[in-house]
Amino acid sequence: MVLPRAGGAAGWSQPALAALSQVLRLERSRRTGVMFPLQRLERHLAPGVDTARFRLFQPGLAALQRAEGLFRSGRHHPIEYVSSAVRMDHAPPPGPPEVCFIGRSNVGKSSLIRALFALSPEVEVRVSKTPGHTKKMNFFKVGKYFTLVDMPGYGYRAPQDFVEMVEAYLQERHSLKRTFLLVDGVVGLQKTDHIAVEMLEEFGIPYVMVLTKIDRASRGLLLKNVLEIQEFVKEKTQGCFPQLFLVSSLEFSGVHLLRCFVAHVTGNLPAAEAAESTGS
Repeated sequence: MVLPRAGGAAGWSQPALAALSQVLRLERSRRTGVMFPLQRLERHLAPGVDTARFRLFQPGLAALQRAEGLFRSGRHHPIEYVSSAVRMDHAPPPGPPEVCFIGRSNVGKSSLIRALFALSPEVEVRVSKTPGHTKKMNFFKVGKYFTLVDMPGYGYRAPQDFVEMVEAYLQERHSLKRTFLLVDGVVGLQKTDHIAVEMLEEFGIPYVMVLTKIDRASRGLLLKNVLEIQEFVKEKTQGCFPQLFLVSSLEFSGVHLLRCFVAHVTGNLPAAEAAESTGS
């Protein structure tokens, strides 16, 4: 769950590699691994493997920097917790474009949201060691540009009314632009993830899969999971964006790219940058 930090920014220090300026100081190979972790796996693929889906969203530096600015709060650009809700009639009225993050309990959702907001010291992300800590839908307004919604985890320790809460949100929230479905990069797709995919497909909700905890997976295991999930997306889904996003909330790998994709799907990149980013 993400909540405003009590006591403001006193004593705050920015995590390493949270900002692009820090990443750009790295040597080239490591810089690529942090900014585009999926591309770093390409060199280890067997000859002839199609890598087109590794580079569908490949923004330039200007787009990455613009997206970072959206996630950096300021006097005229507050990033703030709005409210929590267990039913849609408790949710704040629709406003700016929205994105929501869902996934299995203990998939690392709160850790990822903390990494996304790492440049905004007044926003604190509380990461519990107990799976299923988030029990409500939590709404966070990012200036006037978009709203990010932290959804409860499904599967183990899911709230009793999870299905009613989440299905109602997905079907009724017209401001929702993209759902980010988080999958554990170490264990790959699980049965409960397949149920979530079926729900998104049934409702016709556009979504994207994000593989978390990639720092915990060996290169071989990660590559195996990536190829299997990409094949699943290609053969079994209609509404899923064809490219996977790989992230490590600990090392900030993929976090900058994910910020940029959020900016893109919420309409907050200039048309020229968005076209460059998607290769269209």
